[in-house]
Amino acid sequence: MSKADILVIDDEPQIRKLLEITLESNDYKVIHAENAKQGILLAANHSPEVIILDLGLPDKSGHEVLKELRSWYNKSIIILSVLNQEEDIVKALDNGATDYLTKPFRNAELMARIRASIRRNTSKNNDTLVQFGPLKIDLVAHVVKKNDAVIKLTATEFNLLALFVKNEGRVLTHQFILKEIWGVGSQTETQYLRVFVGTLRKKIENNPNAPDHIITESGVGYRFQ
Repeated sequence: MSKADILVIDDEPQIRKLLEITLESNDYKVIHAENAKQGILLAANHSPEVIILDLGLPDKSGHEVLKELRSWYNKSIIILSVLNQEEDIVKALDNGATDYLTKPFRNAELMARIRASIRRNTSKNNDTLVQFGPLKIDLVAHVVKKNDAVIKLTATEFNLLALFVKNEGRVLTHQFILKEIWGVGSQTETQYLRVFVGTLRKKIENNPNAPDHIITESGVGYRFQ
């Protein structure tokens, strides 16, 4: 039985074929689109669990497609593109992409990102208690435990951790995190954010220098896993 439907929107036949082979070998059902118009139509008709979207489409920019999809599609969208400039990655993530991978990609990494995206889709917003290995987080009581021992967090540290947890597997840009935690006027204070992330890592990670949970996406932001 298929785990989920995945829509691939990419104009390169070789990439579509490679993704089809990779995804079907992992029990996913693959739907293809070779341009923006076809991709949007298939997304509306099939409601796939994940969309894999190229930015370089022949009839419309992938960034425009992303914004159009995000006006009604609320599941995961993974960008898969040859564009690897920081501004393209940040723009896509700020426009609602769940994740961003550059071509050529590694199959194992893509599959891991898809699994994380699907977990995020299926997680319930009203879950009050979540667990990541020995780390337990009660989002209502504002209690964090590691190996059943309570970890003392400041209000800001907890809010930051809660934001990460609610967006598990999604890359959050520096600007998005700063706006959500400290407000619009703080969106340029990336060093301020790094300090808080460093402090939070010291409290929840086994090894803050090689974190298991709060992963740095260089030049872009952070991912929680």
